[in-house]
Amino acid sequence: MSSPQQTISIAGENSLIVYFGDKPGAAIASQVAQTAHQLRESLSQVLIDLIPSYASLLVIYNPLQTDHNAVRKSIRQALSNLTDDVNSESNKGQTQGSLVSLPVYYSTESGPDLQTLADGAGLTTEQVIAIHQQTEYRVYAIGFAPGFAYLGEVDPRIAAPRLATPRQKVPRGAVAIADRQTAVYPAQSPGGWNLIGLCPQRMFDPNANPTMPVQVGDRVRFEAIDKQTFLELGGQL
Repeated sequence: MSSPQQTISIAGENSLIVYFGDKPGAAIASQVAQTAHQLRESLSQVLIDLIPSYASLLVIYNPLQTDHNAVRKSIRQALSNLTDDVNSESNKGQTQGSLVSLPVYYSTESGPDLQTLADGAGLTTEQVIAIHQQTEYRVYAIGFAPGFAYLGEVDPRIAAPRLATPRQKVPRGAVAIADRQTAVYPAQSPGGWNLIGLCPQRMFDPNANPTMPVQVGDRVRFEAIDKQTFLELGGQL
């Protein structure tokens, strides 16, 4: 199912990048995951790395074993095998990834923008929390900082623009919303997203294996916990 939106470009002396479209979404994420899955098999002996993002896939290969033309041919073959049906039996293992549950202490104490976001949406804080939990999010990309997973898509009822003035310090574990995306800050950093809670789960640990609990293509669900459980799990206020 190759599409006119899909293009293959040279990204370096031993890399090509595949663009799948302009806007991220479930269908694009499925295509990225399917293509990565197929290329891991077809290029296994010459592949150095695959780096997926919102709507692209960077393919890095060993130039001593192959070249642009051969890799481009493998990519075109993978694109021709794509399907639109994300939930088909043949695609489930390629596109759905792992399901990861992340605990969150939602409150105005742990989420300083929770009340403001609720007021702006015409909802109670309890409704915002319920809506945020009920969605299963796809990991579209990992960037900005190691372990910062961009998750989509947030229910439009609780989507909120970035803050006009970003904070200089956002705590590690902050659960946040910006437009139709949500994320967990893996480390203290500046940030302009709306903070609605805290997650005690480390999103990046260089000493762990794997170093991150999620990867591109995985699915994430958030589960509310109380303050005591948050503290017992290692969370800090």
